[in-house]
Amino acid sequence: MSDPVVVVTGAFGALGQVVAATLAAGGSRVALLGHGEAESAIALAFAEQLVLPGVDLGRLEAATDAMAHVIARYGAIDALVNVAGGFAAQRLEDGDLDVWDRMYAMNLKTALSACKAVLPHLLAQGAGRIVNVGAGAAQHAGAGMGAYAASKSGVLRLTESLAAESKDRGVTVNAILPGMIDTPANRAAMPKADFARWVAPAAIADVVAFLLSDAARAVTGAAIPVNGRG
Repeated sequence: MSDPVVVVTGAFGALGQVVAATLAAGGSRVALLGHGEAESAIALAFAEQLVLPGVDLGRLEAATDAMAHVIARYGAIDALVNVAGGFAAQRLEDGDLDVWDRMYAMNLKTALSACKAVLPHLLAQGAGRIVNVGAGAAQHAGAGMGAYAASKSGVLRLTESLAAESKDRGVTVNAILPGMIDTPANRAAMPKADFARWVAPAAIADVVAFLLSDAARAVTGAAIPVNGRG
């Protein structure tokens, strides 16, 4: 794809910003979607791109409206990268079941709504890419990780199913499964950890860029671990 139009959800977070910047540096026209307001630094850094704050991807209508804004600006959508999500840890014994609902809404429903909203555009042009950010925990959940892992496992199953639905229609759908990501928030939460063993957001962004490239045209339904040295 020449100068592809790529929608990045969760684009105002630490990973989302790096993914958007990497794709823009590679020549993509990027639409950055975020649930909250975009900080002035983000608006400045991506002044030449489309920045859409206040998008509630838990609502299909909001996701559909956002894709319409992207089409109005760029004339097409070639790819979707679902970074939007969140994390919570708790043990089932003394935990709150509402956390399971929250993880579903943040991690799975956002990806589901964005995929459903963008899919008609990709199928109509007979080509496109979708990359969903899952988690290594989707393959093996540790103590206290049940709600988060279940929601990210749902992202993986969504990826596999949608890849099977669209593989004969020119659209590839893949997932990446990061380990612990080296972000300021994670460093603050685990100050004694060996940060050198975590995976850098830039390394994840490089894998995303590969999956969006023509070199990955035969890759679909994949779940690619990106673990750093964790």
